[in-house]
Amino acid sequence: MSGIMKRIRDNIVPLGLSFVLLAMATTAVVYAPTLYQLFCQATGYGGTVTVKRDVNPGVDRIGRAITVRFDANVANGLPWTFKPAQREVKTHIGLPTKIYYTATNNSDRTIVGRAIYNVTPDAAGYYFTKTQCFCFNEQKLAPGETAKMPVMFYVDPEFETDIDTKTIQTITLSYTFFQLKSDKEAVARATSLKDEAAARDEHLSTAKTAEFEGPRPLRK
Repeated sequence: MSGIMKRIRDNIVPLGLSFVLLAMATTAVVYAPTLYQLFCQATGYGGTVTVKRDVNPGVDRIGRAITVRFDANVANGLPWTFKPAQREVKTHIGLPTKIYYTATNNSDRTIVGRAIYNVTPDAAGYYFTKTQCFCFNEQKLAPGETAKMPVMFYVDPEFETDIDTKTIQTITLSYTFFQLKSDKEAVARATSLKDEAAARDEHLSTAKTAEFEGPRPLRK
């Protein structure tokens, strides 16, 4: 399987180049969401494949321990406080794990934002899968409003068999929020970040299975 993954990686845009393109693409996030979406599909960045998985898998589907760290950033000009509820968790490969990020609008007006995410080390991104979260959509926070946003993720078990990843001990999940146009029409069009996050959290709290998304075909 490691050889197959290597061939897949050799046939797509190298991640180093992807991050250069990402730096360029994110400058246009406010103005060209369709362009950014095409970029994600072309590079696999941001997740385009989904697979349904048990939220509580059997012990035979859980691998070694691994540490996942969390990072949060806001682009210049966005008056939000954005941070992970905890800086890291120790979990196991193959075990779905739920964590939270929080975002607060510190301004006196409703603001629309969009988040993107990144996983490092680069090679780990092929095996890091998560439920649909608060990425890539136009979402708003009212003045002083705070959203508590769940993210459920797991590291695919094939992570342990790939020569490029089997010795990795720590993975970092990083999000960045960008401010979008926030006029009357944009605010009306955007979804509520707080309400959407609360609904997603309620669903994940009772679900036996969940759909996870990743940048590559995943083994069911």
